Amino acid sequence: MKQIANIQRSVVEILEVLPLDKQQELLHFAESLQAQNIAKKPRKSLKGICSDLEINLTEEDLAEARREMWGNFPKLEVLD
Repeated sequence: MKQIANIQRSVVEILEVLPLDKQQELLHFAESLQAQNIAKKPRKSLKGICSDLEINLTEEDLAEARREMWGNFPKLEVLD
């Protein structure tokens, strides 16, 4: 705890002798450090979000959906 107070006192002492533009620069730097330190919420996986929907897809279901989706897609002609 004493070390924290010493650091805070040192920062204030330095801040007091800096010109106004440097004080502003130090403030911006401190704000950016603070923003980085804010804990970010972990993202939920889609599997977890949809788990209560009780959707059970098999590989065959997925294969059939792909065939339906891509069945009418124009095929490229190969030129020799």
